[in-house]
Amino acid sequence: MTTPTTTFDYIVIGGGTAGCLMANRLSADPKNRVLLLEAGKPDTYHWIHIPVGYLYCIGNPRTDWMYQTEPDAGLNGRALRYPRGKTLGGCSSINGMIYMRGQARDYDNWAKLTGDDAWNWDQSLRDFMAHEDHYKLDGGADPATGDNSRFSDLHGSGGEWRIEKQRLRWDVLDSFADAAVQNGISKTDDFNSGDNAGVGYFDVNQRSGWRWNTSKAFLRPAKSRPNLTIWTQAQVEKLTLARGDDGALRCTGARVNRDGQTVTAAANKEVILSAGAINSPQILQLSGIGPAATLRAHGIDVAKDAPVGLNLQDHLQIRAVYKVAGTKTLNKLAANLFGKAKIGAEYLLKRSGPMSMSPSQLGAFTRSDPSRTHANLEYHVQPLSLEAFGDPLHDFPAITVSVCNLNPTSRGQVQIRSNNFRDAPLISPNYLSTADDRKVAADSLRQVRDIMAQPAMEKYAPQEYKPGPQYQSDADLAKLAGDIASTIFHPVGTVKMGRADDDTAVLDPHLRVKGVAGLRVVDASVMPEITSGNTNSPTLMIAEKAASWVLAGV
Repeated sequence: MTTPTTTFDYIVIGGGTAGCLMANRLSADPKNRVLLLEAGKPDTYHWIHIPVGYLYCIGNPRTDWMYQTEPDAGLNGRALRYPRGKTLGGCSSINGMIYMRGQARDYDNWAKLTGDDAWNWDQSLRDFMAHEDHYKLDGGADPATGDNSRFSDLHGSGGEWRIEKQRLRWDVLDSFADAAVQNGISKTDDFNSGDNAGVGYFDVNQRSGWRWNTSKAFLRPAKSRPNLTIWTQAQVEKLTLARGDDGALRCTGARVNRDGQTVTAAANKEVILSAGAINSPQILQLSGIGPAATLRAHGIDVAKDAPVGLNLQDHLQIRAVYKVAGTKTLNKLAANLFGKAKIGAEYLLKRSGPMSMSPSQLGAFTRSDPSRTHANLEYHVQPLSLEAFGDPLHDFPAITVSVCNLNPTSRGQVQIRSNNFRDAPLISPNYLSTADDRKVAADSLRQVRDIMAQPAMEKYAPQEYKPGPQYQSDADLAKLAGDIASTIFHPVGTVKMGRADDDTAVLDPHLRVKGVAGLRVVDASVMPEITSGNTNSPTLMIAEKAASWVLAGV
């Protein structure tokens, strides 16, 4: 048996959303020898590819790191399950498949925070479009008008990242959209124009009813390249660092636990850390790059004192549940074996129906109160209900109206638990820790009630089941939000980028670790502030931009 090559030009750590794109782009030049490391297994598990399979992937050690948060005061002492993808494709293999960029103001703000216009909306839009294959551009021009410039200026065609319409609708969700309009929210047919205010069905990352993850999109066409090596079930123990004669610190590679053996992989050019907003700070800290006090507390030599693991931001989803009458919901359709068989047959024959659906079908973006200058709430509306994610569906017909604060002011942290790479890190989101976040939580629950009280919903006789109509004050509603809210799985910001003189930033605007040559971080952890929407596709945009910088050596 031949010994595998352990010296490469580039090492990409993490075969998730960003890592798959990075491996594709870097290996496109046959001169570049690229190693992609993934701690999980290949994405061959069948439930990864069936859209409703997220129910069987989250909370499953085959595909999920199985993390939990620390008990959180803002959640009244509750700890939350904190899913992170552990397979090729990473979180794109287990997430809700929603294609969402956020708002133009997010990226213009990043440009201000980093001092680099490369991050502004206009330039980031090009990076979004570079890998898109959007259904709105299928078939060329609109046959009715002979023109598709409205969409071609905003979306790409022929790229790797497929975006499609959902393959089912629900009467009760259509009525909710009408009720939202009656409550002052306009309808929209595109949440991704730079201003996502409005109500409509989400677009999804699917192809013909199958989940479209980044492994299929970016690795499948690149796997046959002889200059790309992929190691799965290969967990990084730590980065290898060296100091030159001038004292400058450089990342030279990584120590990798593979098949129970430690192998050192060396990088001649760069190491790209794309392990995500939880694992990237963990790997950096285990390597001696992080808050000095934390490292010393675990017996780790401090190579670089840096604010790694701070600035954790996430979208907290408040799940209001309403009983409804006179309509179909998934609670009823999947209540028995016959119903489940019908659902399975529809998917088998047509690739449609409930098995093709994302966790949330209908979305809305709006302001929590008129004083807000932009949409700061996102709704995920679902034709089902349950006590908590992973629990059985309720035995009564109901819908869930989930709403989250897009721009939370609370900040948490991720810190290593020990100096053992196998130990899960401490995740402390610190939800609802600011007065503004608690106020938005209370206001958002009142807004849910306003929408459900509109004429379009009357025929369903909605009854508030959670949190319950008896709770009315700001204090009551904020406390109840802590009882019923859960993460929507959007952690970001733990290895933030920023200006050279920003002491809270770990990275420079080109995502290079300050004070450590040969090391770049490329994933959701780099965001200085969370985007105003789902975070998977912004992570791909970040990787697209970063790949061009890595290849250019800047």
